[in-house]
Amino acid sequence: MNIRLKPETEELIKKDLQNGVYQSIDEYVEHAVTVLHEREAWLAATRAEISAKLDEGWAAAQRGELVDADDALSRLEERKRAWLAEHRQT
Repeated sequence: MNIRLKPETEELIKKDLQNGVYQSIDEYVEHAVTVLHEREAWLAATRAEISAKLDEGWAAAQRGELVDADDALSRLEERKRAWLAEHRQT
């Protein structure tokens, strides 16, 4: 498989490789694809729940029951980490 990248993307990869976390471009791309796949799987599995929560939040906001944005993002990130940990393949 041949993949063409923008020069800016190639530079980002080169910088990440220089940091020493990844030993090769192949390892870097494999990790990136795995992370993207996990994110897409999480979104697909939780899309209906996310939509329902957005509707619920909108209704609460209309009633003046607002939640601090930082707190909301923190809660969402925690739920995402928990879901990924539960569904991550070893």
